[in-house]
Amino acid sequence: MNQIITADTLAAESFDNADQAVERLIELYDAAVQFLGKEFSRAVTEGKPEARYRAFYPEIRIETKSYAQTDSRLSFGHVATPGVYSTTVTQPRLFANYLRQQIGQLIENHGIAVEIGPSTTPIPVHFAVVNDAAVTIPQEGAMNFTLRDVFDVPDLSITHDDIVNGTGFTYPDGSHPLAPFTAQRVDYSLARLSHYTATSPDHFQNHVLFTNYQFYVEEFESYARQMLADPDSGYIEFVGPGNIVITGAAEPLLIPAKLPQMPTYHLKRSDGSGITLVNIGVGPSNAKTATDHIAVLRPHAWLMVGHCAGLRNSQRLGDFVLAHAYLREDHVLDDDLPVWVPIPALAEIQIALENAVAEVTEVSGYDLKRIMRTGTVATIDNRNWELRDHSGPVQRLSQSRAVALDMESATIAANGFRFRVPYGTLLCVSDKPLHGELKLPGMASDFYKTQVARHLMIGVRAMEHLREMPLERIHSRKLRSFEETAFL
Repeated sequence: MNQIITADTLAAESFDNADQAVERLIELYDAAVQFLGKEFSRAVTEGKPEARYRAFYPEIRIETKSYAQTDSRLSFGHVATPGVYSTTVTQPRLFANYLRQQIGQLIENHGIAVEIGPSTTPIPVHFAVVNDAAVTIPQEGAMNFTLRDVFDVPDLSITHDDIVNGTGFTYPDGSHPLAPFTAQRVDYSLARLSHYTATSPDHFQNHVLFTNYQFYVEEFESYARQMLADPDSGYIEFVGPGNIVITGAAEPLLIPAKLPQMPTYHLKRSDGSGITLVNIGVGPSNAKTATDHIAVLRPHAWLMVGHCAGLRNSQRLGDFVLAHAYLREDHVLDDDLPVWVPIPALAEIQIALENAVAEVTEVSGYDLKRIMRTGTVATIDNRNWELRDHSGPVQRLSQSRAVALDMESATIAANGFRFRVPYGTLLCVSDKPLHGELKLPGMASDFYKTQVARHLMIGVRAMEHLREMPLERIHSRKLRSFEETAFL
């Protein structure tokens, strides 16, 4: 058996200051990935080493011995029962603000220090070198040895959602989870995000809009340029696929000719409180994929602003639908979140969206009912459901009191519920298949065109309202189960 050579590391140490704790996490992580990057580069140029090389993720660990009550209004920042709690950490520079906030809450709420040190979970070499521009990664098969004989590689057996799914996960040493994701699960999603969106995870903002219509991307870019032209807007950059960054309103956004599966755009603020728009395309599979991976960034809210089929004859093309319930027939989350689990509407999100509709359309009060319907949104996995026998689907839709149908909204809301990310849905009626108004060329009225142009702005305004809300208020307790991680 080859000798195992590990990175030199610092022993675990206790900290009662969140800033110092995060600095130690950065120090430990940087030393580990630099060690792996150095040895990987040497192996690529010199051939298979005689030894095996390994470095470990840093971890945060606490121990509480009291049932002392904390502020009951808070949905995070504390543990419910005495015990030992831990979490592995990756890319602490990227998550520095989040880590400072979560660690600070623990120290304040429990009056204890946190222990920062190396974990026993190896860092896969893929994740260690992916962000190091100095490391050249050869094509598969170019090396004269099998990578896993020398370095640790991703292990899918420990890359899972057991913590957020509430299956009673504990670490091998018996400690309980302190955060909703393990370091390797986070690294896996960060790599997937870069692949699917063609933008780096560090560009993502805390407020995420999802759409299924390219027109909204064009509207978002137009709004971004207006904001960049206004020095008082607080927005500093606009980023598109390929990590193309512009800082001026007149600069061209040179989008790559070959777009990724889910083109993503970021209107950034210096503190990360800007807005990200993801064009997820059509279907619940895409919606699940996007939210599975964006969830590890712990956004403060995500909203669906897309098109839907209106199910009521009283609706017009261009009317809005504010979802307050979801009929889940998308099926992609059935194994993770049973369909009998209710997905509640979140008051803070609902109010922000309704206020944004009133603000942008300049219609309010009872008159708002002329252009917006609140009700159940049905999400299905068959785009051409109209081609089947209508009796079954139409009866279920009627019994559910659904007012709109799409292929993404319930998936995004359900994954928001599952991942404890505040969620909401505002859709725009683009057709009425039950009433003979299908998506056909030339059917769009002036009202519809006007409403579509307004729709994206409503989503933006809702996010800007949510940005002004205290974090403790927007992260509702209704998203938390009986036993929760202390970290959001």
